[in-house]
Amino acid sequence: MNRRKKPAPARFGRAPRFNAPPVPAAPFRGTHETDLEQFKARLLREWLANTPAAGALVPLRQAGNEAAAIAWASEYPLLVLPELLREKAEAALRYAARQAALTKPKRPAVGRAA
Repeated sequence: MNRRKKPAPARFGRAPRFNAPPVPAAPFRGTHETDLEQFKARLLREWLANTPAAGALVPLRQAGNEAAAIAWASEYPLLVLPELLREKAEAALRYAARQAALTKPKRPAVGRAA
């Protein structure tokens, strides 16, 4: 065993320099995001104009947000959004109709004697 307890000095050379620019983790899609939001708003306006039920406003907006979020994860969000929004909006309208039927007041039975 070595009995010398004198530490060896560490000598480091000059750090290497690289001229390559850093690569971003994800591509910048800022303009695509605004295009997607504008496109979603236009599609939602069409759905809201064709929907007479006032109780469907919130479910349709939620469906639009969900469709935009799913479309954003795809490679071609502007291409995928209309079909996703159609599917989500139809499901939202079915849900709103079901909720309206459940909360519809029942008529009391009148004049029936036992």
